[in-house]
Amino acid sequence: MDIAVVHVDAQCTATGAPCPDCGTWSSRVHGSYLRFPVDVPSTGRSVVLRLRVRRFTCQNVSCGRRTFVEQIPGLTRRHGQRTERLRSTLAAVGLALAGRAGARMARVFGVAVSRSTVLRLVDALPEPEPPAPRVVGVDEYATRKGRNYGTVLVDMETRRPVDLLPDREASTLAAWLAQRPGVEVVCRDRAPFFAEGAAAGAPQAVQVADRWHLWHNLSEAAERAVAQHRRCLRVLVPGAPEPEPAPAPVEETSGSPWPTGHRFADRTRTTHATVHALLEAGHSRRSIQRQLRMTSRTVKKYADAAKPEDLFTGQWQNRPSVLDDYKPYLDDRWGEGCTSAWKLWEEIVPLGYKGSYQRVRAYLHDKRTSPRPVTARPPSPRAVAGWILRHPDTLTETEQLQLKHVRAHCPELDALTRHVRSFAAMLTERQGERLPDWLDAVRQDDLPSLHTLAAGIDRDRAAVIAGLTLPWNSGAVEGHVNRIKMLKRQMFGRAGFALLRKRVLMS
Repeated sequence: MDIAVVHVDAQCTATGAPCPDCGTWSSRVHGSYLRFPVDVPSTGRSVVLRLRVRRFTCQNVSCGRRTFVEQIPGLTRRHGQRTERLRSTLAAVGLALAGRAGARMARVFGVAVSRSTVLRLVDALPEPEPPAPRVVGVDEYATRKGRNYGTVLVDMETRRPVDLLPDREASTLAAWLAQRPGVEVVCRDRAPFFAEGAAAGAPQAVQVADRWHLWHNLSEAAERAVAQHRRCLRVLVPGAPEPEPAPAPVEETSGSPWPTGHRFADRTRTTHATVHALLEAGHSRRSIQRQLRMTSRTVKKYADAAKPEDLFTGQWQNRPSVLDDYKPYLDDRWGEGCTSAWKLWEEIVPLGYKGSYQRVRAYLHDKRTSPRPVTARPPSPRAVAGWILRHPDTLTETEQLQLKHVRAHCPELDALTRHVRSFAAMLTERQGERLPDWLDAVRQDDLPSLHTLAAGIDRDRAAVIAGLTLPWNSGAVEGHVNRIKMLKRQMFGRAGFALLRKRVLMS
């Protein structure tokens, strides 16, 4: 790489210089001295400055330093091999990219530097002075997921991080808030340690529970409530009285979902018979593993299965299909006498069906040939909970009709739908004053999961009402938590707290 050497004469910068140890101003020149600091590259060439600086004699007889070299403000520092602007450039690269990536980017600029040097330059930056925000958001971040956590604090008005704390203890947060009496609002999730820390450190501040976490908690409670009434979902399966059980064929006595002649079923039965035959002959599992070229885990699976049908659970035949949402419609039309697969496929395509015609034909073929009536499976509790939680205008006509049938046949799910939609209106329209009435209405219905949610909200009622009323929320804090994850992983395990704090606050 080409190196450009620039000569700089610094002897005329000042009449004297202060001693770096005692600060005594000295003008007695002891000689000159050459320095060669590296500067910012220019036009792809490395730049080295050739500085001629003066050496002074300290006039303080009690000072231990006899001579010292003058420094050029804004250009050099003691024992520095780089100019100040190159140091600041590399530090900025380190703040943005950390060590390895920063060193690679510096080489593109024309500066040869190691990743450790980049991190040392970042570490040498002065400690950031966090401002005193008026509205602060608090959340946790993981330095080691499941074990070590810290706390990030964000100014919700500027949406900038103001500080990082090494743990998530209530006492640490309380001490930080106590040093900043100007905090008026604390946005947080519903973690108890943040509530205790905010109450102890900033009793004058209004605590605001995050609206996203409130809706997330309600979603989980709603899904549990639907799961507790999953029997009510069978009303969505059309059908008709249970037929008399027909005698099963001899080959189907095992209850296997796989018919005889299926490639996977035959291969599984053959392998199962071979493994058990070798076991009965006295072979060890290790010997079977070598003979059949299987892993020990596969041999154990076949050996532990009493019959081949025990190995058929969890296969692809139990997975959801794109046709599942339209099977109730197909069953209704089948009951009305329409048995043409092509005609039924043409009818469900305008309803939103994205699958192929072959799926419809195969489903109707099973209905024709099966000794037992083939009907649609009821929707999962998660799917029904999704219908309840989504805005009614976003539901398709089929989903609206199915939800209407569920509500008509299950009073508990009807009450759940009313409570969820009432809470959604309260949350979107910021009508927090309606929360006490909503809690009373929830307790009057037989919904244990919502009762648990209501008890938790009641313990944190003031913060929840503020969250449903004030415009503040913790969305910006969640974004910074994701950013901290990225910065932490960028440093390949070298993200100590001090270094991570500087990168979060200064980059």
